[in-house]
Amino acid sequence: MTAPVQVVLASHNAKKLIELNRVLGPLVPGIEFIGYDGPEPVENGTSFEANSLLKARAAAAHTGMPAVADDSGITVDLLGGCPGIFSARWAGPERSDRANLELLLWQLSDLPEPEHRAAAFVCAASLVLPDGTETVERGTWPGLVRTEAFGDGGFGYDPIFQPEGETRSAAELTSAEKDRDSHRTRAFTRLVPALTALAAAGQGD
Repeated sequence: MTAPVQVVLASHNAKKLIELNRVLGPLVPGIEFIGYDGPEPVENGTSFEANSLLKARAAAAHTGMPAVADDSGITVDLLGGCPGIFSARWAGPERSDRANLELLLWQLSDLPEPEHRAAAFVCAASLVLPDGTETVERGTWPGLVRTEAFGDGGFGYDPIFQPEGETRSAAELTSAEKDRDSHRTRAFTRLVPALTALAAAGQGD
């Protein structure tokens, strides 16, 4: 039996690795996603795509292996797409999920009507190969910002984000429901053709 091609996930977040194997494992059985303990670059890109590529390039260069990475956040129409790439530090450098969420709620507190609270979770996912080949894809999960937090699942802005067609917040959805619809799932599944080609070529051995 041929060993799977190993691909590094350019993140120190163990939960992301579990999620990635759960979502993409059945779709690309010739690929095994593994953890990364190398240095992480400064995320000074000006887009989700740029930051995603920065991380994947750094991991590929450090390990000499194919690497995937993602960068994600929430965009609010009325705020011109903010917090956007600044989502993780919207309320300051301490990167507090609760502080970020509460600041965004306050900024929209005078706008109770759903049509003025349109938002989306956005994710850019990248695959970088040791030979320099790069693929980057974007996934968007549209919805709105609720007027208060609901649910204790997920992380980040999940408790105040209500996906389109849902009555619950993202923090109230099950892992299976999020795996089916989330912005990260939408972005990473768009990498499947490139990952399938990588597995077929046997790169990364």
